[in-house]
Amino acid sequence: MKTSEVVQAWAGILAGHKPSLSIEITKECPLRCPGCYAFDAAHLGGETDLRQLSDFKGDDLVQKILAIVDREKPLHVSLVGGDPLVRYRELELLLPQLDARGVHTQVVTSAFRVIPAEWKRFKRLNVVVSIDGLQPEHDERRKPATYERILKNIADAKITIHSTITGNIASRPGYLEEFMRFWSAQPQINKVWFSLFTPQIGATGPEILTPEQRVFVVEDLLRLRKLYPILDMAEGLVQEILSPPDSPEDCIFARTTHTISADLKTKITPCQFGGEPDCAQCGCIASMGLAAVGHHRVVGPLTAGHLFFASDRLGKSWRAMKGAFTKTKPEPEPEAFTILQS
Repeated sequence: MKTSEVVQAWAGILAGHKPSLSIEITKECPLRCPGCYAFDAAHLGGETDLRQLSDFKGDDLVQKILAIVDREKPLHVSLVGGDPLVRYRELELLLPQLDARGVHTQVVTSAFRVIPAEWKRFKRLNVVVSIDGLQPEHDERRKPATYERILKNIADAKITIHSTITGNIASRPGYLEEFMRFWSAQPQINKVWFSLFTPQIGATGPEILTPEQRVFVVEDLLRLRKLYPILDMAEGLVQEILSPPDSPEDCIFARTTHTISADLKTKITPCQFGGEPDCAQCGCIASMGLAAVGHHRVVGPLTAGHLFFASDRLGKSWRAMKGAFTKTKPEPEPEAFTILQS
């Protein structure tokens, strides 16, 4: 990120705006992946689930998303789902508009459909393809978005690979290196990211890593980042996995990201996972990356995190006071239900 963008983000926070916006642009997905947080029963607070929401298509979807962007004024927008490529016609209209607004945009997909070569013209666009491990494990979990299909569909694209490490594979020696060896050899790949599976509080299952597995993964990633420059994870980021933020209130990513579900009204709290994420077991790369930034010392004991939290409190107070003085109507609550942070 450029210095000018950091200043712009800080100015936005002081004005009461969150610099990052994540939108589930569709409830539809051709995959049924085990452990998917978007379709977890807790994701929308337990009263309903993503597939039960209404969503939008066509120009209606495009205009509603642009209206949200113009209102929230984010620097960065993540378009997720479901799978955004279900709405590929709408993306063809939406991406040029976001680019013209100077918004950095991320499309997160399984690549079940061809990623257009023309998208490479958008310099602020990052297409992230989710890969769940090596081919045998991935194809079992994420069919019909198999390795064969992904390789065909990214042939003319430039993408980032994102893989979520689960307990099923975390202790297998050499597994992550084999993964890196395969994907670093593909010319379409700009960079590779890893997250660790983040469960809900009280959840059980084979996807959840043990404390010993987390240590093993961190040591392996610290080794692999020196061997594979395409692994875009700084040392400080990787180290944060061993001591994630204690709560959403302590998480810079949760506090700087506004997340909206497919009806374009329902706010997902306290972060993109929704429900009650087990922060002690968080492995989200975005959370770890911003935690590392927050621990950066600016002057003496003063950290970037201290500056952020102070600015965030000031910005929220300013926005509330401004609204009171201008008698701005509060943003309407969702008609169906509200997801409340516990």
